[in-house]
Amino acid sequence: MKRIVRIAAVVVLVVAAALLGGSFYLLSYALRPDAVMAEKEASSYKYMCEEYPFLEGWIDSLRTTGALRDTVITGAEGERLHAIYAVAPQPTDRTAVIVHGYTDNAVRMLMIGYLYNHDLGFNILLPDLHYHGESEGRAIRMGWRDRLDVLQWMEVANAIFGGNTRMVVHGISMGAATTMMVSGEAQQHYVKCFVEDCGYTSVWDQFAKELRGQFSLPAFPLLHVASWLCDLRYGWNFREASALRQVARCDRPMLFIHGDADDFVPTRMVYPLYEAKPGEKELWVVPGAAHAMFYRDNREEYTRRVGAFVEKYIPDDRQ
Repeated sequence: MKRIVRIAAVVVLVVAAALLGGSFYLLSYALRPDAVMAEKEASSYKYMCEEYPFLEGWIDSLRTTGALRDTVITGAEGERLHAIYAVAPQPTDRTAVIVHGYTDNAVRMLMIGYLYNHDLGFNILLPDLHYHGESEGRAIRMGWRDRLDVLQWMEVANAIFGGNTRMVVHGISMGAATTMMVSGEAQQHYVKCFVEDCGYTSVWDQFAKELRGQFSLPAFPLLHVASWLCDLRYGWNFREASALRQVARCDRPMLFIHGDADDFVPTRMVYPLYEAKPGEKELWVVPGAAHAMFYRDNREEYTRRVGAFVEKYIPDDRQ
C-alpha cells in the first residue's frame, strides 16, 4: 500500500512539474518572443518601404523637414515609453492615435500613419507599446495593461497638437484589441470615434485558439496555470484581458473591420464584438482578406471606407 502511495505521489509530482514547466514555456513563448521582436525592430523601416513602396518618399520628406519626431513618457512601472508623431500638412485639430500589433512597433504602423496624415490630413501619434520598439518593459501585455498607457498617450497627443483636438484611435490586430480595451474606459471629450481592425475577443480566447492550432492542446489545464502565473509575475490574467467586455461599455462610435479569410484572429470573433458594442457602429467584413493585410491589399477601398467613417464624427472643417 505504501509503495502504491509513493508511486502515486511521484506521478503527481511529475505531472505537476510538467504542467508548471509547460506553463512557464507558454508564458515565455507568448509574452517574451525576444528573437522575433529584435529581428523586426532591426528591419522595420526597410520592411515598410519594401512592403509599401509609396511610404519611402513620404517618410524621407517627414525626416528631411524634421516633421517626424520622438517623444517619451514614463509608464506606471517607471519604464520609458516611446512614440513617434507628425503634425498634419496643414494646421488642424484632427488627430489620430495609431496602435500597432503583436511584436510590431510604431514604425510598422506607418502605412496607417500615411492614410491619416498624407491622405486625410490628420496629426498622428504612434506609440511603441510596453516591451515593443523603443519602449522599455518586462513582457508583452496583449493590450490589457497597454490600454492605460494608450489613454495616457491620447492625453499627450491632445497636448502636442494644440490642446483641443478631435481624435480617433485606430488599431490593428493586438492594437485593435487594445483599442477596444481603451474604448471601455471613461473618455475625454475630444475622443470622437474608434477603428478596430481584426482584434480578438479576449486574450484567453486567442491563446486557447493558438494552443489548439499550434500545439493541438486543449485550454485545460495549461492555459489556466499559465494565466495564474501571468497574474503572479506581471499582475494581470488572460480572462480579465477582455476586449468583449470592454467594448460593451464603449459610448463612442466604432468601425469594426475583419477579413473573412483571417485564420489568425478568426473572423468569427468580430461578430460577438460588434453585437456587444452599444450605440453607433459599423461592420466591414472584407471578402478574401487575410489577417492584418486589408490595407496592403485593398489600399484605396480601405482609405475610402475608413475616411468616410471618420469624417462623420471628425469632419474636415477646411472643406
